[in-house]
Formats: sequence, structure tokens, C-alpha cells
Amino acid sequence: MYLPPHDPHVDDPMRFKPLFRIHLMERKCATVECMYGHKGPHNGHIQIVKKDEFSTKCNQTDHHRMSGGRQEEFRTWLREEWGRTLEDIFHEHMQELILMKFIYTSQYDNCLTYRRIYLPPSSPDDLIRPGLFKGTYGSHGLEIVMLSFHGKKAKGTKITGDPNIPAGQQTVEIDLAHPLQLPDIENLRDFSELSRIVLEVQEQVRREEQEQGEEEHPQQAASQPAASPPGGEEGAEGEETAAGAEETTQNKAPASQPFVLPMGVISRNEDYPRTCRICFYGTGLIAGHGFTSPERTPGVFVLFDDDRFGFIWLELKSFSLYSRIKVSFQNAEAPSREAFDEMLKNIQSLAT
Repeated sequence: MYLPPHDPHVDDPMRFKPLFRIHLMERKCATVECMYGHKGPHNGHIQIVKKDEFSTKCNQTDHHRMSGGRQEEFRTWLREEWGRTLEDIFHEHMQELILMKFIYTSQYDNCLTYRRIYLPPSSPDDLIRPGLFKGTYGSHGLEIVMLSFHGKKAKGTKITGDPNIPAGQQTVEIDLAHPLQLPDIENLRDFSELSRIVLEVQEQVRREEQEQGEEEHPQQAASQPAASPPGGEEGAEGEETAAGAEETTQNKAPASQPFVLPMGVISRNEDYPRTCRICFYGTGLIAGHGFTSPERTPGVFVLFDDDRFGFIWLELKSFSLYSRIKVSFQNAEAPSREAFDEMLKNIQSLAT
């Protein structure tokens, strides 16, 4: 099991926890041992289901239980997974969320299915190198997110999930065609000023999507170029000019600009960078417990450097800080862009 560091220390290294081991014997025989729990290795089973997928099963689940019952198991899990005790957590809502996560996790400690995940392919045009990041998710703790680039969009896909948003869902989407010009540092402290800027861009995006939908309808006069408005070609050229201006805006963006979270925005990690490179309009996925009533809400993607970015959830008045996982994974590259896109669809369909 590949675990994030203890909340909220996103820059700390990942943690490894063995779940099973295989002893290879002579004559192509092997024994499998489950490593879960605190009573040492015990009898397990592995089954290869299909290509890029296998399952493990524990045959002695009593080894996972503790003499003190579920309460002792919960306290031990809390200490190991979160690095704290129950007495450290004063917020009642946070206690509830952590308990839910423990119940979800312990339901599947005896039978697990593994599916291969590809790392996202990279391009020289990408804003930063894509990959895996550790991110803060409020009372849910740290979660793993995969950042990938898709033309004028960037996507953050959850690799680990929580009782609200499961793994496989697209937690954030960044609109690279709409950079945001943040106000000066004093006005940035005013949440209403940032909210005004973001909501204006949201309305602009809505109008552009509506106009694009109208343009996709076939035009009756398409076969009569003489009857076309004189500005027809200039309009297309205007789009290119706008795109060029947009690109120039990004290229001319300062190497760094002062950054501070607006008053009232909650952050688990106050040790976020105080300068950023560039910001973009984006949306973040929120939902109730059990992934009920999911909706995409506006937010701000903040690029700090090559290895860190943030996202301000406007509706939640919350801030997530993400830090790159720097471990090298062998044989994890996708054989093609199509194979990677197919994998993203598959893990999202599994989650729903």
C-alpha cells in the first residue's frame, strides 16, 4: 500500500506498507502470505483475473482483528494513517468523516482488486510536467491526484478517494484558455474581490460555450460565399489573433507574483508559497456523502512552481495545496495517448 504522508504535510515523502508477499518455490509452486494486520504474515491467495488486473484474498482474517475490538483497531489506524490520536481531533464533523473513512477502508481489508494505472503522457507544451501529486482535502486528509493535460484543459483525477468523492472522479478541471489576472496583494485579501473576478470569467466561459454551440449548426448560406458578411474571414482571423494574444498573455506573465489567500479561505496547510507564476479559471467537483448530488463549482488554479500547485474552492471557501510525488515508477508509461485516455474512462466508470 502506497500511503501519503500525514496530513497536512504534503511535501513529506510517501509511505510504504506491505500488504502481501509471494514465496517462489521450486517446480513453479508458490505460497502467498497476507501482511495486513499486526499479528504477522498469514495465509493468503492471489488470482490473476485478466490482463492488467489481479486480486488478493486473505484466508485468515482473524489475524486482522485486535483483542481490544473495533475501538482499538480504530485508534491504531488513526495513529498509523493520520499520525494523531482521537483526543487530538476536537472538530466533531472531522471525527465523523475520519470514522467513515475507517469503516470504508476496513470493509475491504480481506479482498482487494488491483488494476494497472498509467502515468500521464507529457508534451513540451504542457504547463508543467504531468504526474502524481499529494493534495490536502480538508477533514478528509491527504489524497493522491493525477494531473494530466488535454489540449486547452488540464484534469486532476483522484487516484485515492473519500466518502464524498470516490477515486477515479475528476476532482478539478483547469481551463488553460482562461488565465486569471489576480488583483494586487491588498485587494487579493478581499474574498469578494476574488469571487467577482472568478464569476465574471465563469459567465464569459458560459457565453463562449453557448456561441460555440450555435456556430456548430449548419448555415444555409454556406454554399454562397458572395452573400457572406464582409467580416467573415476577418472573424476567423480575429479568433486567431485572440488566441495569439492569449498565448502572449501567458508568455508575458511575470516569473512570479505575490500571492496570499483571501481572508476567510480555510487551508489545512498554512505553509503554502507566497508567490505564484500564473492562475487559471477552473472548476472543482463537490458532492454529499456517498457521491450524492455531485456538481462542478468555480475555482482558481494557482501554479506555484514545477512541483506545487493549489486550488481555491470558491463555494467551499477552502484551499487545497498539491505537491508532486517524486518517486520514479518503472514501466508505468502509457503505450499511447489513446491507452491513457481509455484508462481514465475506465477508472471513472468503476467509481460510478
